[in-house]
Amino acid sequence: MKKILLIGAGGHCKSCIDVIEQQGLYEIAGIIDKPNSASEQLLGYPVIGTDDELPSFKKDFDYALITVGHLRNINPRIKLYELLRKLSFQLPVIASPLSYVSKHAKVGAGTIIMHHAIVNADAKIGDNCIINTKALVEHDAHVGNHCHISTNAVVNGGVNVGDRCFIGSSATTKQYINIPTDSFIKAGSLSQ
Repeated sequence: MKKILLIGAGGHCKSCIDVIEQQGLYEIAGIIDKPNSASEQLLGYPVIGTDDELPSFKKDFDYALITVGHLRNINPRIKLYELLRKLSFQLPVIASPLSYVSKHAKVGAGTIIMHHAIVNADAKIGDNCIINTKALVEHDAHVGNHCHISTNAVVNGGVNVGDRCFIGSSATTKQYINIPTDSFIKAGSLSQ
């Protein structure tokens, strides 16, 4: 199996570990965390270094996944994405075997599709996105780069979600609307 580094040792990383273990395509080599972190391991995987050491880790590893979550501030995920790209890490798509991603959908680099999420036909998901547990991205929807579609959120058919958006848990969008770049959609809300 190919070895992969996980970048970020918080709660979202735990969910990512579970998906990667279930997918069975990558072996988790270790976790990279921010400097001054007190974490030594997470779910049995060692914290082996810090963000500052990523250039030296590139000598031994080709694959990485950003496992820092995205609540209100997407900037840490974007900075890590840009750094990993600059260092020529490969950022694979990680999809839970318990999710459904249509063969007619497109999913960008470094995106993770969590358990029981659905990405339907002709949907397009950008780079470095989180499609979280039980989220639905319907047919013909387009989700930009660096977005988080939270747990149980529904992006209906033909919706265009701009870059760097956060759509909260159980939020629902009306079909064929535009969600502007940098939008924050509250949990449980209806966008129309």
